[in-house]
Amino acid sequence: MKKIAILGSTGSIGISALDIIEKNPKRFEVVALAAGQNVSLIKKQIEKFHPRVVALKNKEKALKLGEILTVKNNIKILYGEEGLKEVASCAPADMVISAISGAAGLIPTLAAIEAGKDVALANKETMVIAGEIVTKQAKQMGIKILPIDSEHSAIFQCLEGQKRNNLSRIILTASGGPFVNFTKKELKEVKPNQALRHPKWKMGKKVTVDSASLMNKGLEVIEARWLFNLEYNNIDVLIHPQSIVHSMVEFIDGSILAQMGIPDMRIPIAYALTYPERITNDLPPLNLLETGNLEFYKPDIKKFPCLALAYNAGISGGTNPAVLNAANEVAVEAYINGKIKFTDLPNIIEKVLALHDSVENPSLEEILQADHWARIQASQNIERKIS
Repeated sequence: MKKIAILGSTGSIGISALDIIEKNPKRFEVVALAAGQNVSLIKKQIEKFHPRVVALKNKEKALKLGEILTVKNNIKILYGEEGLKEVASCAPADMVISAISGAAGLIPTLAAIEAGKDVALANKETMVIAGEIVTKQAKQMGIKILPIDSEHSAIFQCLEGQKRNNLSRIILTASGGPFVNFTKKELKEVKPNQALRHPKWKMGKKVTVDSASLMNKGLEVIEARWLFNLEYNNIDVLIHPQSIVHSMVEFIDGSILAQMGIPDMRIPIAYALTYPERITNDLPPLNLLETGNLEFYKPDIKKFPCLALAYNAGISGGTNPAVLNAANEVAVEAYINGKIKFTDLPNIIEKVLALHDSVENPSLEEILQADHWARIQASQNIERKIS
């Protein structure tokens, strides 16, 4: 029986993972959970799965959980970064699902690797911010990093059993989000509630807005560079509105392998949890006759410049990807809160990057310093814009 710890148990990935675990009680046991502030939901998860260790975002939420929890048999309730690290390095765990949103997932994911745990990775920011450090540490510890993102899971599956010197390029697909057919003028007026209505996937607020701006695909490009040890000129992006082809791999002879399926995150999550095996599920099968045409388009980086910003930050390297990610997180939060326009997102990120003196081959401390600096710069930029 595989013992699982989940970082981000109350988010969309965590909820889907627990659904798989609940339906396969002979295969999995939950030993640790970490969440943000959704006390009522993690209470239900604790009472159903009986983890040994639980962590919440802050002390106030941890105390509240302790007060309302009815099942308290030897459950350790923690909080903050130290609590996340303890969940990630929980002794009984065989695998850690890293599904915390944003840069906050980096330190606990590293803690899991350092503790010798295999990582099922949904937190793309970990690789964006510190891909070189993370991959080196994983190699040293001899642990597996198994991608959960549908696109990276697709690439991972297509590369299984293939000789890497036969690989020509990978093609990441993107739904294009809700605004793929909007004009530049229309994009200036889109409201947060529109951006949060993704046409295909159910995700958290931040990643949904990133999908609408194509920043999510840009972050996935950087993640793919580290997961699959590729140069950026071997990573392409295509808009695929149907979200049936989750990504593709092209080989030197011109052959292309594609991984297809309905748009449901439980499929790649289950594959990461059971790799190299597969398990059955109760999801509806893909019916290509009902799906109809499968369309592919080149992304319009003039309308969606976040994708180009991510490519450029990745290519330039150093601390630039960390700055890109941090500025984006601050800008997206401001947009969701109605402080800026949708079209302000790339402008704020670009301005912060322009001010940054990148550090080459950065240490973890230098990466965290760059992240902190970028958040201050982005916040100041937003304040100037709205004052």
